Amino acid sequence: MNYTENFEGIKLDIQAVDIEISDAIQQQVRETITKLKRHMKKIDSVDVYFKEEASHATKAKSLHMRVGVPGNDVFAQDEGDNWYELLKNVETKLKRQLEKK
Repeated sequence: MNYTENFEGIKLDIQAVDIEISDAIQQQVRETITKLKRHMKKIDSVDVYFKEEASHATKAKSLHMRVGVPGNDVFAQDEGDNWYELLKNVETKLKRQLEKK
């Protein structure tokens, strides 16, 4: 599943390898972007990459998020088994990076 939209002036690009991402998860991504905007007003783009490993390892899901901002982009990733938890962890990591800028 590949999905691109213009969300509040930000180019949002979601890629999911061989999996479908629910509308609820997509909405959670939008809410995460809204929260990140509190820490950095000028966000140009956000790339989100969902991946689920075929093997049944304990950490079968991975989430990568790149936020395009002036200067160097910020990037965070996490692995686990719950998309919502992964989004929350990635959001926390990105907030820390944006606060340092």
